[in-house]
Amino acid sequence: MLINKGIAHGEVVSIKLINGDEIIARFDSENTDEVKIESPLTITLGPQGLGMMPWMFLGGKDLVTLKKQHVMAMMQSKKDAADQYMQGTTGIALR
Repeated sequence: MLINKGIAHGEVVSIKLINGDEIIARFDSENTDEVKIESPLTITLGPQGLGMMPWMFLGGKDLVTLKKQHVMAMMQSKKDAADQYMQGTTGIALR
């Protein structure tokens, strides 16, 4: 029997919003109505392939609260995407 332990604080998650945006961020917490994430980036397609850029350019905080009614799906990010995200947000290269 598999037990889903959920997503732990600090894990890198990929989130698909109902408007089609896909964001990657560090998971902070959740309750029945909201999901809190840190340092969200949006996924973009450029000449070099997939890239990441700030989700909100003028936002003043790193902690963002999303209403669950706007979240279509949330899951742990693939390792290569999570490593690229961590390098981009912390400057630490992971192997």
